[in-house]
Amino acid sequence: MKVAPSLLSADFLRLEKDVEMLNASADLIHLDIMDGTFVPNISFGFPVVEAVAGKAGIPLDAHFMVVNPEAWVGRCAELGVSMMSFHLEAAGRKTRGILREIRSKGMKAGLAINPDIKVERLYPFIGEADFFLIMSVFAGFGGQKFIYESLDRVQKLKEKLNEAGSEALIEVDGGVAESNAAALQEAGADILVAGSAVFKSPSPSKVIAALRNPR
Repeated sequence: MKVAPSLLSADFLRLEKDVEMLNASADLIHLDIMDGTFVPNISFGFPVVEAVAGKAGIPLDAHFMVVNPEAWVGRCAELGVSMMSFHLEAAGRKTRGILREIRSKGMKAGLAINPDIKVERLYPFIGEADFFLIMSVFAGFGGQKFIYESLDRVQKLKEKLNEAGSEALIEVDGGVAESNAAALQEAGADILVAGSAVFKSPSPSKVIAALRNPR
């Protein structure tokens, strides 16, 4: 599995050092971008993304928890973001168009859902999304507890992807830690997003290594 530590849990007073640590130990840098409308919280905007992009030596994975994700596709591409995901709940009928727009800009397009959205609602977009983001907590805040029913959702989606012959990846975000990494791998997860588990640890690089190869 690949590990994408979430900067939402990093120390913003020493962000450069945290990015350097991730460059040396992680696979991706996960950016949680919130607007205070789709979710009841605000994280950070493009000045921070631009600063991180200037120091990042590994791909940037931007997760938009906003009401109008299509408005930010061009800006992400300009800054060199590699992967951009947004929520099906926010996009509605615009979903296919946004996925195509992201891909047209040379980025990997991802579609995310919260735990209260049936995983079957992702199935019509198999073949149009490069990856699917299963939220294992409700979007909007870091440090929440992992919802174990998410394992079944990941497994169902993986089975459907295999049936379709799709190479789309499954990313899981929320409450991910060493205690559930092996179960997520078994269920079919390809990318683990971890915030508190990494940045609240005295040895972040060791946690990243353990998440990548759980026992």
